Amino acid sequence: MERKKIEIMDTTLRDGEQTSGVSFSAAEKLTIAQLLLEELHIDRIEIASARVSEGEFQAVKGITDWANEKGYIGKVEVLTFVDGGISIDWMKKAGAQVQNLLTKGSLNHLTHQLKKTPEQHFSEIAENIALAQKAGIETNVYLEDWSNGMKNSPEYVFQFLDFLTQQPIRRILLPDTLGVLIPSETVTFIAETKKRYPNTHFDFHAHNDYDLSIANVLEAVKAGVDGLHLTVNGMGERAGNAPLSSAVAVIHDFLPEVQISVKESSLYKVSKLVETFTGYRIPANKPIIGDNVFTQTAGIHADGDNKNNLYFNDLLPERFGRKRKYALGKTSGKANIEKNLQELGLQLSQEDLKKVTQRIIELGDRKETVTKEDLPYIISDVLDSGTIEEKVTVNSYVLMHSKGLRPSSSISVTINGEVFEENAQGDGQYDAFMTALRKIYKTKKIELPKLTDYAVRIPPGSSSDALCETIITWIHNGKEFKTRGLDSDQTVAAIKATQKMLNII
Repeated sequence: MERKKIEIMDTTLRDGEQTSGVSFSAAEKLTIAQLLLEELHIDRIEIASARVSEGEFQAVKGITDWANEKGYIGKVEVLTFVDGGISIDWMKKAGAQVQNLLTKGSLNHLTHQLKKTPEQHFSEIAENIALAQKAGIETNVYLEDWSNGMKNSPEYVFQFLDFLTQQPIRRILLPDTLGVLIPSETVTFIAETKKRYPNTHFDFHAHNDYDLSIANVLEAVKAGVDGLHLTVNGMGERAGNAPLSSAVAVIHDFLPEVQISVKESSLYKVSKLVETFTGYRIPANKPIIGDNVFTQTAGIHADGDNKNNLYFNDLLPERFGRKRKYALGKTSGKANIEKNLQELGLQLSQEDLKKVTQRIIELGDRKETVTKEDLPYIISDVLDSGTIEEKVTVNSYVLMHSKGLRPSSSISVTINGEVFEENAQGDGQYDAFMTALRKIYKTKKIELPKLTDYAVRIPPGSSSDALCETIITWIHNGKEFKTRGLDSDQTVAAIKATQKMLNII
């Protein structure tokens, strides 16, 4: 059986730009248009509203020049208005050839906003379509507030559709303008409409005010709709439009009877680029494209994945140009850590793995985020610690840094079971700590090693602020040695490295 082709129209550059605080430059609009058509293989793109501004005109001109050159001009659409031909003149100058004409899809909007009768409205629309035809411009018609029209004035909607289906237009666009439809209404309204006008092409345009946009998209396709309007990252005013990435995944996985042309493996790349251009952040838990959605945190999930992929569903990250990650935190357990070690090509004994797991749990309890790149540092720190007999412990310390006063430190240290307390000032918090420490060791007539180098680094590639490593080089009796400390605070990391030094000497 031949599968029905569903057209995907992306309106990121028009409806998506109505996201509060978002405005694309002409160069950004052109880049996104190129990616949508050539990288994602979107069927059509809606790039602007006519007559908005001179900047918008230049942006549209840039896209239509490129689209003409590449043979895509029939895929580029502009929102226009019933304005006696002003929008059509604007389009001609801008080089666009497909208009999406905005009309009233509910009696409520027609009566209260336009204050016109249906007959007056239809007559003006017919004039616009005739002018467009004369100018070589193809017409699609939006029925603004169509969903409320179907709820409250269906007789008006069908009177309008009776008229429109006799006009020389290409498509009728059905928007849930205020995002008020529930899935059962979507399926009923579209099925009824398709039954009445089986030979007319209808697009469905969902909004996400109740978080039902993807459910409505699914039902619209099941009910026989011919096209869908979507946006990258679900951008759009209020709660946004139906997100392209989720719609594509849902159609691929749950509607085998239809086909779409969108290239799944490029979705993430394009999403991230649009995120960068707009500054409109993708929530970490947004399906398909969010940072966390292919990250397993619970250790039991990683264990199951090791044992026959028990926690995989059809949403494999590779489909979208992504990779599965195993988060490291207090619920990770050994299985997550083993998964990350495998990726780094590292192997640990069960005993060492337990120690590393314990350290990661401790960091998780402190609400620290640990990444794969942190692991070698943690391993080095934990395994190194175990090789030194703990005869000296830094029990507690206070580090003071106040404007106009020298930094100071009060410390308590246990040496071979005996507790010592001291305080001192220094050039910095760590220097004050070391000065107090030297005072304690002076009473025991022990000279501490000389500090010759102090380096701080964070794990390269680590995106977390969980850890920094302080590496201190010491000289003692003519011999040089290094100690490392690991913590989220660099001074604390230095104190840990110093405690290791005290035990070595």
